[in-house]
Amino acid sequence: MFPNRDALSRPTPFKILFLAVLFCLIGYMVIVLVGLAAYPPLPALIESLASPEIIAAVELSLVTSAVSTALCILVAVPVAYSLARFSFPGKSVANTLMNLPLALPPLVAGVALLIFYGPSTFGKMLSSLGLDVVYTPLGIIVAQFFVNVPYMIRVTRSAFETINPRYEHVARTLGCTEWGAFRQVTLPLARNGLVAGLVITWSKSIGEFGAVLMLAGATQMKTETLPIALYLNMSTGDLDLAIAASVILIVIAMASLLIFERCADTRGIF
Repeated sequence: MFPNRDALSRPTPFKILFLAVLFCLIGYMVIVLVGLAAYPPLPALIESLASPEIIAAVELSLVTSAVSTALCILVAVPVAYSLARFSFPGKSVANTLMNLPLALPPLVAGVALLIFYGPSTFGKMLSSLGLDVVYTPLGIIVAQFFVNVPYMIRVTRSAFETINPRYEHVARTLGCTEWGAFRQVTLPLARNGLVAGLVITWSKSIGEFGAVLMLAGATQMKTETLPIALYLNMSTGDLDLAIAASVILIVIAMASLLIFERCADTRGIF
């Protein structure tokens, strides 16, 4: 017989030990993050948050992350649907290649992008057309897209896979085209999954550092996103500005994860 609910909720040495490890880890993480925000005096933190450099970094981060996330959505939806619904030769290889950037260190991805858009034939051709990617804000968008689109594809694919294909088949028998069934049935059912993927991809885009540093550089007030601002100010010893950038990133990460968990739990994505 299965144990009843009262038996499962009864405290035991095993349960107490495991929960103690859980709450100790949570307490450790909270203390570290709160300690970071509480380290500078409050007036100094507020002054740093309102500094022109941090405001410019926030604006650049918001703009580039919004553009790169929009591109991720446009690409991820058809790719994820193809991987979730269609059978084709080389599907397992395609799935592996789609996940490859997830396993690559961001610095390696950044170096690869730097070579591709820099000294390569393709990079020189773009430069001759007046389209410079290296060490420009456009490079930030490219780096964020390359590193984060696999995350969007993975979450979106999981959302599509939770939807029974029979719903689409029924829609087709009622006169819908493939596009109509996808737009009117599949997308609404996958809405929460898409929102979850959008939020986590946007959050990761704002926090992307390694690939952005390699491709776009670390030029103050030009390619200075929040992670780059943190890096530059730590390098020059301006701890208050570095902490200000860190606090903003922590707040964004916490809000994004709360939304992600809510949407993921609602649809049972994972």
